[in-house]
Amino acid sequence: ISFGTLLAGESVPFFHSHMENEENYIILSGKGRFQVDDEVFDIAEGSVVRVATGCDRNLKCTSDEPMTYICIQAKEGSLGGYTMTDAEITQRDNRL
Repeated sequence: ISFGTLLAGESVPFFHSHMENEENYIILSGKGRFQVDDEVFDIAEGSVVRVATGCDRNLKCTSDEPMTYICIQAKEGSLGGYTMTDAEITQRDNRL
């Protein structure tokens, strides 16, 4: 998991792709443009973008204020279960 900030007009200085890991970008503030291979689309606060392995990616801040984002990287296809199949209800005193 990484945290990034791009200033107005700034982009990541390189395209890159991963052989085994997918990336999930969550835009926390600002707005910009995202490119995956030859597809370009707008992103803004609240956008979530998943990029599969073998795809070139890059992003650019197009807002006047900085664009901040979180990038979560994980091995593609590694999620063996999700909340409904991997969780179990437990018994514990609630102290909240």
